[in-house]
Amino acid sequence: MGFATLQLTAFDCPRPLRLAEFYAEVLGGRIDGGEDDDWVELHLDDGQRLAFQRADDLTPPEWPRADRNSQQLHLDLTVQDMDAAHAKVLELGARELDVDDDAHADFRAFADPAGHPFCLCRA
Repeated sequence: MGFATLQLTAFDCPRPLRLAEFYAEVLGGRIDGGEDDDWVELHLDDGQRLAFQRADDLTPPEWPRADRNSQQLHLDLTVQDMDAAHAKVLELGARELDVDDDAHADFRAFADPAGHPFCLCRA
C-alpha cells in the first residue's frame, strides 16, 4: 500500500481556460477559473480533478516519439460509441494522431487543443 494519494493531474498549456473547456465537454464536470487565470481546475463528477497551468511557450509533445519531444504522459478515455466520440473530440478542437483504425480497433489517438496526446478507448 502506498503512502500518498493522487491529488490531480496538471497540464501545461498556453490557454488554461480553453483546455479546461475542451476536457469539460469531453468528461463533464465544473470549471473553476477564468480566461485571465494562470491556473484553472476542472472538478469531475466523480471527485477527480484536472488542472491546467499557463505555459505560454509550450512545445507540444509528438506522437509517438521516444526522444526529448516524447509524449511523456497521455490520458486513456473510455467511450461507448467510438465513432461518435471521435467526431465530437474533432469538433471540440482535437486533431487525429493515429487514423489507422484497422491497426488499433480498440483505441484511437488524438492531440487536445494544446497538443497533449490522449486516446479514446472502446469500453
